[in-house]
Amino acid sequence: MANRFDVAIIGLGAVGSATLLQAAERGLDCVGIDRFVPPHIWGSSHGETRITRRAIGEGLAYVPLALRSHAIWLDLEARTGRTLLTASGCLVLAEGGGPAADSFLGRTIAAAERFDIDHEQLDADAIRHRFPHFAPGDADHGCFEPGGGYLHVERCIATNLMLARAAGGLCRFGETAVALDPVTGGVAIELAGGERITAAQVVVAAGSWAGALLGEPFASLLTPTRQVMHWFPLDPVPALAAAWANGPTFIWSHADRTRDFYGFPSIDGGCTIKTANEQPPVRVTPDTMHRTAGPDEAAAMYAGHVAGRLRGVRADAARSATCLYTQSPDAHFAIGGHPAMDRVLVASPCSGHGFKHSAAIGEAIAQRLAGEADAIDLAGFALSRFDAVALPA
Repeated sequence: MANRFDVAIIGLGAVGSATLLQAAERGLDCVGIDRFVPPHIWGSSHGETRITRRAIGEGLAYVPLALRSHAIWLDLEARTGRTLLTASGCLVLAEGGGPAADSFLGRTIAAAERFDIDHEQLDADAIRHRFPHFAPGDADHGCFEPGGGYLHVERCIATNLMLARAAGGLCRFGETAVALDPVTGGVAIELAGGERITAAQVVVAAGSWAGALLGEPFASLLTPTRQVMHWFPLDPVPALAAAWANGPTFIWSHADRTRDFYGFPSIDGGCTIKTANEQPPVRVTPDTMHRTAGPDEAAAMYAGHVAGRLRGVRADAARSATCLYTQSPDAHFAIGGHPAMDRVLVASPCSGHGFKHSAAIGEAIAQRLAGEADAIDLAGFALSRFDAVALPA
């Protein structure tokens, strides 16, 4: 088996699989390495769906990535006949106070206006009329983006890998990279079984395992966190079940941004809906994280977020699941060259809002690997903004 490549990509989740596809289709001799068999349930990209939107309240720098990612998903759909993106619409709601400019809702509206993204501003009465399964307070406001919706995440990753392999990319599943060693003209990757693979360029897209592989300063900068998703059953009320089946994805801010929660329309015929909120950035170890979500967590989710806001949703969760997020210190992406290994590029589009951007990030990284001009500027996500990265690794 060949053990020298133009490009090696460690981690084949959302970004790694997209990078492998884009690199392989540019004619690069590339290999992807993953300790599991993706798509799988051990990382950040499982649980059926992730929200996608183009008016990005997290910052204007993300909008070009979201716009390009949508175009790539649609192209992959056309090429394969698979549904990857469901444009159910996305509704961003804020509790009380209106769409203040410095709020997540206000920044979402500003992004839509800046990039001419189709959207509507809605007051509470309009939200109730349009989406009767939501129960906003009288002072609540929202922004509806009809082109938003959700991505079928496992299907997206599987499609990336299928097309990457068809283009000549090699996949090494069930292999764990344990060390990186700069060598003349490239980087040697040591696998857990003792084999060494050498590549001219290496992309580390290993999610919550990246810090352990890269060492300092990344082990301190990148914080793996445990997150929980819940599927709640719906009451068999025909009107509400239909509203849930045909409704948008949503992000709902109440009290302050630490009290956000989000959810999806019913994708199982009106039986359940999936919802979640972002857990605090408490560091976990991905190999030893507690992966079972207890009924107490579902009960807290229902009482703290769902009750009084989502109509027709029953309290006893049908099921729950955990996943991993990798948090950066400022909650923005970390994408750039390793300070001590000039042939290693670190790709951690993290902090819980990366999947919707992954297709464009994979393309941008592959363009860099192939020596092409960057279509999208990733400079705002450079690792140099973190003071610790300037320290000797």
